[in-house]
Amino acid sequence: MPGASTNMRRSFSVLIVFLCFAPIALGGPITYHATVNTSSISGTAGSLDYNFNPGPFITQAATLQIVGFSSNGTLVGSPVLTGDVSGTLPATVTFDNGTAFNDYFGAFTFGTVLSFDLSFSGPGLAAPDGTSASGSAFAFSMFSDAAGTIPVLTSDTTNGFAFTVNVNLDGTTTVTNSSAQTAVAPATSGTPEPASLVLMGIGVVVGVLRFRYLQ
Repeated sequence: MPGASTNMRRSFSVLIVFLCFAPIALGGPITYHATVNTSSISGTAGSLDYNFNPGPFITQAATLQIVGFSSNGTLVGSPVLTGDVSGTLPATVTFDNGTAFNDYFGAFTFGTVLSFDLSFSGPGLAAPDGTSASGSAFAFSMFSDAAGTIPVLTSDTTNGFAFTVNVNLDGTTTVTNSSAQTAVAPATSGTPEPASLVLMGIGVVVGVLRFRYLQ
């Protein structure tokens, strides 16, 4: 029927226009998995330090979570939290970059291995504003003393960082690893991101409508 065929083509075109201009949500948090071989300092009564700070200029909001902390070493006593930090390892620790210095420092007796995940999220990653002048930076350090004055397992003689993750102005992240004993890699997820789901949906709808149109 010519009329039905014309109406279907018109409906098909309207649907494609709608899908092409429908908002596509950005992907979820950027996550890294870090594993440190601490066997060379096993038994040392030292300390761990995590910090997540904005740059010196206007910085867009961002959040960091440390999750899945695991080790055969021992967390000792209560940590010292400075700035926008909440939580206590081995449970989730959350940082915001709302103040100039945000730091988690705690005593730790090293075992042979430790690991944790870092999850970065917030507007600075999901929707860069294009006007901020500074990104944010995460740093992880290990020390062979409880006071946090003698860095170990790092070639960074200036700051003592084992590794850092910079949140760039375009929402991407950059890892700098200064520890031969530390492996840092993007964490994988089996869940498709929202943008991928939208594209999959478009493919399914187009296929169904094309099939019906050809009948």
